[in-house]
Amino acid sequence: MESIKITIDKKIIEVPKGTTVLHAARQLGIEIPTLCYFNLGDMNIENKPGGCRVCVVEVEGRRNLAPACVTECTEGMLVNTHSIRVLNSRRTVLELILSDHPYDCLVCAKSGNCELQSLAQKLGIREIHYEGEKSTYRKDTSPAIIRDIDKCIMCRRCEMMCNDFQTVGVLSAINRGFQAVVAPAFEMNLDHSTCTYCGQCVSVCPTGALTEVDHTRKVVNALADPTKTVIVQTAPAVRAALGEEFGLEPGTLVTGKMAAALRQLGFDFVFDTDFAADLTIMEEGTELLDRLTRHLNGDTSVKLPILTSCCPGWVKFFEHNWPDMLDIPSTAKSPQQMFGAIAKNYFADKIKVDRKDMVVVSIMPCLAKKYECTRPEFAVDGNPDVDYALSTRELAHLIKQANIDFLSLPDEDFDNPLGESTGASVIFGTTGGVIEAATRTAYEVFTGKKLEKISFEELRGLENIRHATIDFNGLPINIGIAHGLGYARKLLEDIKAGKSEFHAIEIMACPGGCIGGGGQPYNHGNSDVIKARQTALYKEDIEKPIRKSHENPFVQKLYEEYLGKPMGEISHHLLHTHYFDRTNEVIIDE
Repeated sequence: MESIKITIDKKIIEVPKGTTVLHAARQLGIEIPTLCYFNLGDMNIENKPGGCRVCVVEVEGRRNLAPACVTECTEGMLVNTHSIRVLNSRRTVLELILSDHPYDCLVCAKSGNCELQSLAQKLGIREIHYEGEKSTYRKDTSPAIIRDIDKCIMCRRCEMMCNDFQTVGVLSAINRGFQAVVAPAFEMNLDHSTCTYCGQCVSVCPTGALTEVDHTRKVVNALADPTKTVIVQTAPAVRAALGEEFGLEPGTLVTGKMAAALRQLGFDFVFDTDFAADLTIMEEGTELLDRLTRHLNGDTSVKLPILTSCCPGWVKFFEHNWPDMLDIPSTAKSPQQMFGAIAKNYFADKIKVDRKDMVVVSIMPCLAKKYECTRPEFAVDGNPDVDYALSTRELAHLIKQANIDFLSLPDEDFDNPLGESTGASVIFGTTGGVIEAATRTAYEVFTGKKLEKISFEELRGLENIRHATIDFNGLPINIGIAHGLGYARKLLEDIKAGKSEFHAIEIMACPGGCIGGGGQPYNHGNSDVIKARQTALYKEDIEKPIRKSHENPFVQKLYEEYLGKPMGEISHHLLHTHYFDRTNEVIIDE
């Protein structure tokens, strides 16, 4: 590849042709402020519209200032990133943005994590020299996401994520001039659109224009109610990211401290969603083997590939776009919902508590989980199996509000019987983890042989679409993996066209899987953070004494005492679901 030399702030660097000034400067350790620019390059996510003009630099021989995020380097280019002209321009641009922005930082959900706030502090903005009318919009609250568009700065990162990466197509720039805003078509509510609630728009939003629906107060009220038995479950990806909110390095496992903190918060039982992940493998793996066996025996009514169903964002995306293929995904509920069903039936009965007096709280890396627990099919007589879902960020805020010294907590274990898990369940939190966990069990059940090598390296990685063939004792099983809904779309289009050769496909909505979920600590475009979280989950898997779901003794006991057998009558009633055609659910608001 052709290389060129440029000089930035009197420092010479050689870069490939096509490199932007922003990237070249960062290679030199020179920080240029940005707002509209966002990059998660290892996963093909980049937004560089050049619209905010905060990143302008001075290029010798050019009359106007150049936006560094879209200006390509040329041979011999001389760049100044901090001249008086540049600094004055950045301050002016930022003041103009702030002149049409609310001043409610004290109560804003993004305060402390707001890139606009941080940039204003960095540039020393203490007063706004531009007064005028402020644009105002109505606030839109959905089951998972709040849109406070008064705080939108038109960076269009959310539009890039929703349209280009996720291909959901809900958010776009509408109106013109001062009334321009990023919103759903016809300014409809999110819950009237095809939004999947994946929360990736929230992850990349630099301000408080997009935030999660906060259930913290409802959980605190439940904990304070002496008539309620409040239990909590924690998703696998949370333990690899929660520590970041307390200053720990990304990928630091805080499983034991998290359990201790939850106990100090007053939860009556501290359980682990990983238990339900093992349970999911028992059901989903049995379903996979049943379909596969019948397919091999010539049953043409069997639909393959089977699709994993643990991700509610992916499920809603599927329901909106492929209503004619609703019989392809596994009917197994997600681990969150399996846990809720077991907790409010089996466990409630075990401790002699009426399900209406039990409150199930889940700690999730995902905002779509907030939506999932409101789906009516996951309730009994109006009482939901899971009452509230808190994001990783919300749990961190709750721990801080309770004045708990998280870093000094001793490690504690989860309670039993719904707290015991295997290494297979831990890796549910990363792309490729669900299908690897299923493969560990399916291989041994199908072949009757013990796995010599438990880890399936061929199923791992961060490529957006991956495929592998696993040898089931002479029978090749083709497995597909996708993370990011845009890449899932490609696999689904192949299935619809009859081109797919996969027997099973794992799909997760978010980049990297749950470790990159919309409820995780903000990583501000650092793909190394996602890699570190993934490494942490594989580390915990290796350190587990049991690494295959079907060997979990408490799951085995659950089947013996209560469920009977995987895909049996009771388990089918409690642990399986069905899907809906949502093509007619889009509503144009009056």
